[in-house]
Amino acid sequence: MRFGTLDDWLNWQASLHPRLVDPGLDRVGAVADRLGLRPAAVPVITVAGTNGKGSSVALLDAMLAAAGYRTGAYTSPHLLRYNERIRIAGEEAPDEAIMAAFDAIDRARGEISLSYFEFGTLAALWLFRERAVDVMVLEVGLGGRLDAVNLLDPDVALLTSIGLDHAEWLGTDRDAIGREKAGILRAGRPAVFAGTAMPASVRDHAAALGAPLRVAGEAFHRHVADDGTWSWWSATQHLDGLPAPALPGGMQYANAAGALAALEALADRLPVPPPAAAEGLRRARLPGRLQVIPGPVEWLLDVAHNADAAAVLAAEMRRRPVTGRCHAVLGIMARKDLGPVLDAVAAGVDTWWPLSLPDDEARPAAEVAAELRARGEPVAGTGDADALLRELTAAVKPGDRVVVFGSFRTVEEMTRARTGTDY
Repeated sequence: MRFGTLDDWLNWQASLHPRLVDPGLDRVGAVADRLGLRPAAVPVITVAGTNGKGSSVALLDAMLAAAGYRTGAYTSPHLLRYNERIRIAGEEAPDEAIMAAFDAIDRARGEISLSYFEFGTLAALWLFRERAVDVMVLEVGLGGRLDAVNLLDPDVALLTSIGLDHAEWLGTDRDAIGREKAGILRAGRPAVFAGTAMPASVRDHAAALGAPLRVAGEAFHRHVADDGTWSWWSATQHLDGLPAPALPGGMQYANAAGALAALEALADRLPVPPPAAAEGLRRARLPGRLQVIPGPVEWLLDVAHNADAAAVLAAEMRRRPVTGRCHAVLGIMARKDLGPVLDAVAAGVDTWWPLSLPDDEARPAAEVAAELRARGEPVAGTGDADALLRELTAAVKPGDRVVVFGSFRTVEEMTRARTGTDY
């Protein structure tokens, strides 16, 4: 084996390929074929979209597990530990298993160069085969058509939402982005669109492929009661009295409805009885998404990093007001459009704390602070996570809220600082 620790493997992978993001399936597909990973031996659900992918994977994973299936779930990026990306039967893959997968991939690839994400995707698929899962639930990393996850043909494709993000790779309008994300659809195989305002390009692509498309509000519906319970129905099934999804935020009903539609499309191979669906809705967990840490000062952690996700965060802040002031810790990548994110959240924030992230791709905290000040927003301080935590601890009072958002790295760094733990 080339390396003896998972960190050494990951550090090597980060520098192995000349481009961090290198869309295309030729290289990764060739290695997958050498490893015998195609075609998949079990049903595959592939999840793409701008927002809601991780939540939808968590909901699908929990409902399938409650029905008794041994699941393999692949997500990205991770929040605190790389192992979060690969879950088998609800448990994170241990270091030793991931390193064994990396070693097999390294031996099979020969002279083919693979990116960090491609290594991880192949490792997940290799482990799912080795551990004999019953079903794979795979989250697309970027886009869909050229993403490494798309090397497998999904039995059902789930599109959660289409918004403006990753314009440098996917296009500058929703129609172009929808076309890229719809690249996970396959001829004759069912697809689900769970969001609102579906771009015409998605419907057009499905029609051209002959992929049966199930659209929220057309092929399936939901109704939420005042007490949070809800109903879901389609032409062939009606579920009443479903529990509210355990994941926080009103948008989770849309994600859960899309997950149920995807499961309905696979009911002949993976039947999920209504009690199992309800139990899965209660069990689903996903740290870092509207995650509340209660206390005299409440902390609200969310990886929101684009305008649509920031709007969801703002809605949750309004839905759950606090008696004191709101302090916002914001760290964001330079490639993200900062203005719309601030537009969505600023009205609910009293004081800003731009975070310096240890990442070359992050927007400098001084630049974020300058934009905030130009808007007339109060900036209390800037710095790394440890420095901001010290200043925040001195500044907050009981009844206040600290909102941490802007990227996975932001939530990761502040969580490390708060817990004093190096995960």
